[in-house]
Amino acid sequence: MKKQDIIFGIHAVEALLKHSPERIIELWLLQGRDDERLTVLANQAKAFGTTIQVASRKALDDKAESSQHQGIVARVKAAKVLNEQDLDVLLANTEQAFLLILDGVTDPHNLGACLRNADAAGVQGIIVPKDNSVGLTATVSKVACGAAETVPLFQVTNLARTMRHLQDKGVWIVGTAGEADCELYQADLKGPLAIAMGAEDKGLRRLSRESCDSLISIPMAGSVSSLNVSVATGICLFEALRQRRS
Repeated sequence: MKKQDIIFGIHAVEALLKHSPERIIELWLLQGRDDERLTVLANQAKAFGTTIQVASRKALDDKAESSQHQGIVARVKAAKVLNEQDLDVLLANTEQAFLLILDGVTDPHNLGACLRNADAAGVQGIIVPKDNSVGLTATVSKVACGAAETVPLFQVTNLARTMRHLQDKGVWIVGTAGEADCELYQADLKGPLAIAMGAEDKGLRRLSRESCDSLISIPMAGSVSSLNVSVATGICLFEALRQRRS
């Protein structure tokens, strides 16, 4: 298991300082950049005893393995990997579950965007399979804009078994499928709920699809046949949020 990770980007580091400052080991800032936001973050990190260093853009690019670091990169203690037992703790402490299941999402940009959508919609946790799925990488955290620190990501060994376990706990699972007869806006998305989304190229795997209580489709008026998974996820989550608030 990894002991350390790299986190980069203003929002990702800001969220880490707010929620888990004890995880930050070292902070690197872009040499010569006079930016008020970076100064604020550096001062917050110093208050927690974090080592601050300046580095060239090339050095930051190399550390982040990306040029999208916005002048700030942190070396951090790896976050605890959450599993089925942690999910049970969440369910035991939640009156009305609102969860997102992502089956086979391997692109870190998509997972990051889904985390951001989930945080905005009030989702309490995201469930992904351990295999054939991306975990919490530096790119995921950057794209999530801080949501990686607020929305728990549960990595489970057997997704179909976990879905059945959720059903045993009274959670209704709604999966998305292009051929489903019921459209999103006809579905009842109130009550304890998990929305299951598949990768955009393949959709939900057969066992995952069969483990759903119902299937819904997103109505499409144009010529494209499918949406990016993070876009489709946002549409479904916010329709659920609308219904749950009314």
